[in-house]
Amino acid sequence: MTDHTLSQAEYDAITDAAAHWCMRLHATDCTAEERLAFEQWRDAHPLHAFEYEAMLEIWDVAGDLPRPESAVPAVRLRPATPWRTFGIAAAVCALALPLAAYTGWNLGWLPNAYQHFEATDNVRQVTLSDGSQVELNLGSELTFSNYKDQRRVTLKKGEVFFSVSHDTQHPFIVKAADGRIRVTGTQFNVWMYEDQVRVNLIEGSVLVTSNGALPGEGSRLEPAMQARYRHGDFTPQISQTSANDHSLAWRSGKLVLDDLTLTDALPLINRYLNKPVMIADHSTGSIRLGGIYNIKELNNLVASLPKVLPVYLTRNKDGNPVLNSIPQQTPKS
Repeated sequence: MTDHTLSQAEYDAITDAAAHWCMRLHATDCTAEERLAFEQWRDAHPLHAFEYEAMLEIWDVAGDLPRPESAVPAVRLRPATPWRTFGIAAAVCALALPLAAYTGWNLGWLPNAYQHFEATDNVRQVTLSDGSQVELNLGSELTFSNYKDQRRVTLKKGEVFFSVSHDTQHPFIVKAADGRIRVTGTQFNVWMYEDQVRVNLIEGSVLVTSNGALPGEGSRLEPAMQARYRHGDFTPQISQTSANDHSLAWRSGKLVLDDLTLTDALPLINRYLNKPVMIADHSTGSIRLGGIYNIKELNNLVASLPKVLPVYLTRNKDGNPVLNSIPQQTPKS
């Protein structure tokens, strides 16, 4: 579990490493082992990839910079020897090191703060570096990056309640599955399971799009409205939330199922389970389930379902529990 805002020394160390890898990968004597080591370094932390991409931009731009003849001798276009590549790379990276962080931030390429949060066995409350308050449900994970022109959250899994600090100059954008939620300051809840996303607005307003690659700002939500989308949806489905909406019951440690079909109830349950429950067929999915449950005890609910519903449990080849409806006997005439 990580809850860490990078210090200036740590940030500078990443910039230094990015400059080193930029130099080595452009060298003619770069080995396959080095390239593998670079990939491992790049994938170890999101900022590694961000910083390396910024370094590549500086590398490319530096190649086009005019050089006064009195200061820097002209370089003939000929195959570069390792020492020549090293010298050019060192010169570019020497220029890049003091400028990379500033340039990356100033152009909106790199964040000046990065945070990663997870909640495993307990609901967790955290404060982002911009002052926003965030509450993570069990089994939830997100990252936060603060850029010059925006604040960006990536919800990797789970459910989160946001109370966003108001800043009209720096919109707050949450990426969830294929879509995004854009605000400047408000309170809202985002639930995600696999490719399904549900956004509930409590206060303020948000813009929701089901596909971040599509043009346009998205659909606007007002308080007491909800947006749903999943992979492939062109636009989110918008609806009013009912007066007895229980979507925020998790903040009190509860899951409320209000007479839902198993098709609708299982995604809400499965988000808390290591092995999601499957449905055998459509008739099983149409069986309805209600009740109030402790979110820490939902594994016990699965085992008890045959006691309260006309179903029985089997296992598929992957070990997932499968709910099967009990056939209804036709009365004899």
